[in-house]
This record gives sequence, C-alpha cells and structure tokens, in this order.
Amino acid sequence: MTTPGRHRIAMAIGLVLLAPTVGEFLLGNIPISQYASVLVLAPLYGGGALLVRETARRLGRGWPTIVLFAAAYALIEEGPVDQMVFNPGYLGLDSFAGYAEIPGLGISGTLVLWSLALHTVWSICVPIALVEAFDPMPTEPWLRRFGYVATVVVFALGCVLLGWAQADELRFMGSSAQFLVSAAAIAALVLAGLFVRQPLVSPVEGDPPSPILVALTAFAVTSGYWLSTDLPLDGAAAVGAQVIAFLLAGGVSVALLLHWSRRHGWNGRHRVALAAGAAATHALWFGPSQAAEAGTGGQETLIGAVVFGIGAFVLVVVAWTRQRRLHDQAPLRPTNPVS
Repeated sequence: MTTPGRHRIAMAIGLVLLAPTVGEFLLGNIPISQYASVLVLAPLYGGGALLVRETARRLGRGWPTIVLFAAAYALIEEGPVDQMVFNPGYLGLDSFAGYAEIPGLGISGTLVLWSLALHTVWSICVPIALVEAFDPMPTEPWLRRFGYVATVVVFALGCVLLGWAQADELRFMGSSAQFLVSAAAIAALVLAGLFVRQPLVSPVEGDPPSPILVALTAFAVTSGYWLSTDLPLDGAAAVGAQVIAFLLAGGVSVALLLHWSRRHGWNGRHRVALAAGAAATHALWFGPSQAAEAGTGGQETLIGAVVFGIGAFVLVVVAWTRQRRLHDQAPLRPTNPVS
C-alpha cells in the first residue's frame, strides 16, 4: 500500500502548522488573538518538525532517531537561534542566579533541561505522532528530494531570521564559547540519532497495556515533571530537584516504552495514546497556567485554553479513529516496536 502524493503533501503541511500550534499556542505562550503568527513560527517549528521526521524516515530509522533529532532541535531553537539559555534578559532577569548557571559559560542548566523537555516532547514528537496516525505507511517519507531540500532551506531561513530578530530586539549576542558548546551538544545528538540502530530490543510475547493506560501514564509522567519545576525550593536544592525530576521522568519514560513496545500488540493506537497523554498535560493545566504567567488576560486565557484544548481533543479522537480503521484493515503481522 502506498500513500497518494497529495495525501503525503497534506500531512507535511499539517505537521508544519501543528508543530507551532502545540509548541506555542497549546502551551499558552502566545494568546489565541495572535494565532495568525503561526505562519511566522511555521518555518522554525514546522520546518524543524518536518525536517526531523523526514530525515529519520528517509534514513529508514524510527522513534529513537526522531527523539534524538528532536532534542537537537530543542538546543538549536533555545541556543543559537533565540539564545534564551545564554541571555538572562530574555526572561527579564539580571542574571541566571537560581537557574543553575554553568560556571565560565553563562549558560543556564535549568533552561537547557526545560527546553529539552518542552521542545523534544511537545514541539516535535507529539505533532509527528499525531500526524503520522493518518498515514497508512507512517515509516515512509512524505517528501521527494526537492521538497526535502526546500524544507532544509526554509528551516535554515527561519532560524536565521528569528535569530536576527531576537538579537536585534534584545541587543544581545552570545559568546563564542556559548555557541561552540551548543554546537558540540547539537552535533552529538545528531550523530547519536544517525548511529542508533533498530531494533533496539527484540519483540516478546504478551499483550501491551491498553492505550487508555498508556495515555494516563503519559499524562502522569509529563504532569509530574512540570509540577516538579514549581517546587518551593531555592538554590542548589531547586537545581538538584530539577535535575532529578528530568532524569527520573526521562528514565521512567524510556524504561516503560522499551518494556511495552516490545510486545507484538503495540501499534499506532498506542503512539496516539502517548501523544494524547502529553497533549492533555498542556491542554488541561500547564497551558492555562503558562498563559497566566505570560500576562495573557483572564478571559483570553480561558478562550484560548478551551479552543486549543477542544482542538487537541478532536484531533486525538480523529487520529485514534483513523488508526483503529487502519488496524482493522491491515493483515496481522509483527511490527517493529520502535518504528
């Protein structure tokens, strides 16, 4: 079975628009009244998500590679592009005191962890999982060579233009050391994504948990992580708690996914459930609280939360229905657990 060309293009466009919608609007960073700015954000967020997905799929790789590439994207956006992890003034601060500043570099360790969690999961992986649910051949590329090259160019231009705008607005430019360290970390993640091979583990007999349990677990883990960032702690205790929470959430997620996805019954419905659980964290509580912190008015915060929350729910239901239909039509055969 092959996916028609127009359908592939539609999915690519859908991912380009969904990535900034989830990454900024469902998060609550930008109010619903400014949704037209999704077109401005699309080259960076959408281009990044599409580039991550297409590169992994063109290489014949699965979700381990996608996750590692998504982490590289997170460091690109918040490092060399908008320089949030370099510049305390980005958050209106005088210094990174209390944000785990890395000695000698002026890079906030706290913001690096926050960026990795936010963009890896929500800006890249959640949109990819939801859009791929509409593809009967989700491991196949959507773009031909010209489309792939165009995606690279658009993403690069988006990075340059946003980086220039941020540097001009904030009157800040990071040091050579900051850019070099960031580039080394980004390169390491990309290389890890290129070298990781499939399958990581061998399939085993037995049924995976129900998709509902998978969704609830994803919601609990992601919510628990964000709650940990608001613990009433200061100084080293706050930094330690954030590092532990990041490692714990990541470790639990990897362990559960490797355990569950090894079972033959693991399929696209479970991947939709993972995305749904993570999206619910933003839609139900983190997005509205973030909107309030960003200074969005109370009524507009409520309207945005309702509209984007309902939109996320409808998309998940449609993706789930699509996956169920594809699963019912497909012949029974073992699947690659991490594809």
